[in-house]
Amino acid sequence: MPTETVTIENAEGIELSGSIEMPAGALRGAALFAHCFTCTKQSIAAVHVSRALARHGIATLRFDFTGLGGSEGEFGHQGFSGDVDDLVASAGFLERRFGGPILLVGHSLGGAAVLAGAERLQNVAGVVTIGAPASVPHALKQVSGNLGAIEQDGEGPVDIGGRPFTVSRTFIEQMRSADLLSCVAKLRTPLMVMHSPTDDTVGIENAAKLFEKAHHPKSFVSLEDANHLLTRSADATFVAEMTAGWAHKRFPELETQLPDEGIRVSTGHGRFASIVETRSHHFVADEPRSVGGDDTGPTPYDLLLAALGTCTAMTMRMYADRKGWPLAGTRIELRHERDHQQECDHVTAMEEGKQIQALYREIALLGDELTTEQRAKLIEIADRCPVHRTLDGHLHIHTETAED
Repeated sequence: MPTETVTIENAEGIELSGSIEMPAGALRGAALFAHCFTCTKQSIAAVHVSRALARHGIATLRFDFTGLGGSEGEFGHQGFSGDVDDLVASAGFLERRFGGPILLVGHSLGGAAVLAGAERLQNVAGVVTIGAPASVPHALKQVSGNLGAIEQDGEGPVDIGGRPFTVSRTFIEQMRSADLLSCVAKLRTPLMVMHSPTDDTVGIENAAKLFEKAHHPKSFVSLEDANHLLTRSADATFVAEMTAGWAHKRFPELETQLPDEGIRVSTGHGRFASIVETRSHHFVADEPRSVGGDDTGPTPYDLLLAALGTCTAMTMRMYADRKGWPLAGTRIELRHERDHQQECDHVTAMEEGKQIQALYREIALLGDELTTEQRAKLIEIADRCPVHRTLDGHLHIHTETAED
């Protein structure tokens, strides 16, 4: 997916670092991902979920809370309310950029932040939590240090997840005073709670409390055998696809006026991505990363080869069916070569300076009951497919300027 780097200014003037995963094709909506306690926007869950949503047409912003990752400020000086402020500022950025509504997704303490922040936002499509605590003070269990001394002295050193931080009295007080369940009880947007029953960092009972307090519509998804940080790619992928599937109801497919005939190609997101629309289908074409694309779809030459290959398979299928021959199927491999001159005997007959190109097609006919004569005839029929004839004929391309 095309990734865009952005900077978001929070209410305190601190610049937050963000990355927007953009859909290669048509945009259906926008989502915000809040990462786990002391993680960053580069966490496995953040990246997997954001990119999965983008594949489904939802532009997704993952950002670093104050003092973490690429964001400015001191992490330990602001408490939970500061995280919520960062989230609200980031959601506002998304709404100004894409309009609403916004889907909120939060992992661990980020899940608590989206639950608390939802009531401060006017246009929320839904909320998804992943391994979220039902109580914000629960996060203090991950903090190793003399919290009493910090509350007395104003600040002091702690260890969180093996990393050293300096936290303030305000940080601890805000964590202890946050009442998350009351926020959930006020929530009037669709909610999906995702939690692992084997989570030994934030127990499954937290999900039960959140789910009980929430109003319908609400859903629960069990993340079987997953750990809290979703460090296994398969678990992160499962969460990503479940989130993207659930989001479909929040962001229905766009209803566009498709062309009555032919196809329409329009600019997508990223450097080369193009949206291809037919009378009943749409998909994305792109270039590989090796030439500066995002590899979000087949290349133009992939599509050219696909047109020839599919037309070949269909033509042989129709002919075999009409004859009643036992053709079980076909497997066709194709490739394109830009310079075919060395293999051609008729180069001198071509216009000087013209590059001779070639398409190579290898056809496997499946079905042990086909006779030798039937196989030979089907290969002959392959050369009669309409796309083959178009490419092999005298083809003119006419270009005209259309009105905007």
